[in-house]
Amino acid sequence: MAGIIRTARRPPGWIAPGPRPRGDGGRPELLPADDEDLCFLTGEWRLFQKQQGHRWSLDDLVTAAVAAPHAQALGARTLLDLGCGLGSVLLMMAWRFPEADVTGIEAQADRAAMGRRSIAWNGVEARCRILDGDLREAAVLPADARFPLITGTPPYFPQGTGPESEKTHAAACRFEVRGGIEEYAQAAARWLAPGGRFVVCTAALEAERVVSAAREAQLQVIEHVDVVPREGKDVLVMIDVLARETAPLVRRTLTVRDAKSQWTPQFQALREAMGFPPRR
Repeated sequence: MAGIIRTARRPPGWIAPGPRPRGDGGRPELLPADDEDLCFLTGEWRLFQKQQGHRWSLDDLVTAAVAAPHAQALGARTLLDLGCGLGSVLLMMAWRFPEADVTGIEAQADRAAMGRRSIAWNGVEARCRILDGDLREAAVLPADARFPLITGTPPYFPQGTGPESEKTHAAACRFEVRGGIEEYAQAAARWLAPGGRFVVCTAALEAERVVSAAREAQLQVIEHVDVVPREGKDVLVMIDVLARETAPLVRRTLTVRDAKSQWTPQFQALREAMGFPPRR
């Protein structure tokens, strides 16, 4: 199958906000391969992904959207994304905070390499990077590395709880090949700066695991967001904000679509804040 460069679908007169990308600059490696898709991500920024297999999704968007106000409140200028995969959350945070230096850790070499091409296409190699490594290993970062804002989107399913994709990269994105929320919480606690926040996305069925994992990592859940895909439906995923200090728990619900399957005003405002065009 031929590589795809997605065309923009924008309302008339809408101008994408945020920093401009550099583009391919005539570099052949910054064009999509035959099985790839160079899709829009946020603003004018783009992301390389496979046409078949794991692709960036709503989970990534809501993770970055919940993390952004915390990063802004903290004045965070260094950010870390655990298990960053293709780099979607990493790049959304880099777009939202043009002065920030953003690091990702990714164990799958092919995912990391594709993410680096997206970083290069968007022209932010000077302040964004993906490190090859396992987030469970402290040595992947310098011993004194600390970050005020850390994000993570762990796999949702323990191994053995369902059929795994034959595509290696897709299986590791969905099943806990290298650990789940427990390992992510431990890694976040290792690299979290004093007063920092860890923003993590998990499946709705994992609520008790999140609380337990936080406790084991000596962290507290200070914010919980239930993400409902459509009014009247069950919660799909959750975003939790973890910190070392104790604070009153803030709970809220984000509903993506109303009963008529239209985006809710709440979700449209979230999209706008993250550089996505309004509905035409």
